[in-house]
Amino acid sequence: MSIRLAELVARFGGQLIGDADLLVSGIAPLDQASSAQLTFLTNPKLRAAAAQTKAAAIILSVSENALLGDVYAGARLVDDNPYAYFARVAQLFAAQNAPAVMPGIHPSACVAPSAMIASSASIGAHVVIEHNAVVGSNALIEAGCFIGRGAKVGADTHFHARVTFQAGCEIGARGIIHSGAVIGSDGFGFANERGAWIKIPQTGRVMIADDVEIGANTCIDRGALADTIIEEGVKLDNQIQIGHNCHIGAHTAMAGCVGIAGSAVIGKYCTFGGAAMVLGHLTIADKVHISSGSMVTRSILEPGQYTGFYPLAKNADWEKTAAVVRNLSKMREKIRQLEKTVKSITEKNNE
Repeated sequence: MSIRLAELVARFGGQLIGDADLLVSGIAPLDQASSAQLTFLTNPKLRAAAAQTKAAAIILSVSENALLGDVYAGARLVDDNPYAYFARVAQLFAAQNAPAVMPGIHPSACVAPSAMIASSASIGAHVVIEHNAVVGSNALIEAGCFIGRGAKVGADTHFHARVTFQAGCEIGARGIIHSGAVIGSDGFGFANERGAWIKIPQTGRVMIADDVEIGANTCIDRGALADTIIEEGVKLDNQIQIGHNCHIGAHTAMAGCVGIAGSAVIGKYCTFGGAAMVLGHLTIADKVHISSGSMVTRSILEPGQYTGFYPLAKNADWEKTAAVVRNLSKMREKIRQLEKTVKSITEKNNE
């Protein structure tokens, strides 16, 4: 399907430079876009590629529009945030081209009589929905998913194939959970008695607000007594672990393989690079940004960028640095002794 540039501006705003009636049928990268497609420029390093693109129109910022000059002859959609503009346009084309979702329950699905399934919801093959579960309007539950007893799935939420959504858990509207994710597994809670581990029952839930996306094979543990909370707009990548009783603030985003230990409280609008780790029972303020691979071992109470790892080095150089680090405590004591000696000598000379 094609859409006029004027309609895009009517939907998403921005300034149009060029033919308002120009039709575009999709969106593509700068070097792959055809004369019937839209493209976008968000990285200044790709300015040369933008000048040579064959796209019918380009989404770009005010500054990039000025720098591009007359070297690009196509239409332009100018916006303060071209990347977000691109995302909205891409969503529009994706929705137009997506296959129609047919409401109803597949004959192979196993749905408890007490479950409440909206008539507009789509339940795929071999889905299991247990007693008193609720699936809201226009929800899409793909093949092989499990929804436990008393769980609630909000309107327009999409479970990709093989999502496990355990008993009592809830997710709001417009959520997306990708394949293999497990929501509501038991938290890692054990008491030690003379070397043996005694399991602590995990009786809380996982409560997920609206507009949350959870990546493939990500696990979010239910709380031990209180609930694990994921606030609205949170975006979690693949293979993330969220421990029991964590609280993740609104619009926080985490890249792949992040691990958050139990009872950590993460603020709003935070970002976590891939493989970042947060120890349990810590508090992280709003608008904190943790670099990839960093280990957070203490609470962070002020916004900002935080990094906690050594720069990459040749192995031999790293081993030398590690040897120095191991001896820092001894070196500190020697320095203290030297400071005392210097102070003593200085005091005697001043007498």
